Amino acid sequence: MADRRKLEGGMLVLAVFGAMLIVPPLVYLFNRPISHFGVPQVVLYLFAWWIVMIAGTAWLTHRLPRDPDPSDGDG
Repeated sequence: MADRRKLEGGMLVLAVFGAMLIVPPLVYLFNRPISHFGVPQVVLYLFAWWIVMIAGTAWLTHRLPRDPDPSDGDG
């Protein structure tokens, strides 16, 4: 049960940290007239963090233990 709480806390930290990384003050740091392979730097920054957040959520969700089925024991 403690492991499940740690993973749920990790999901909360990931969501808050991810939201903080895509708010305008930090995004403006990457809003420069620089392109990588024809893609503006700010677009690469936003999509990179988006992919990292999706991968982190998938990893945490995969490690999260399943809830016990309430219909199994009280039948």
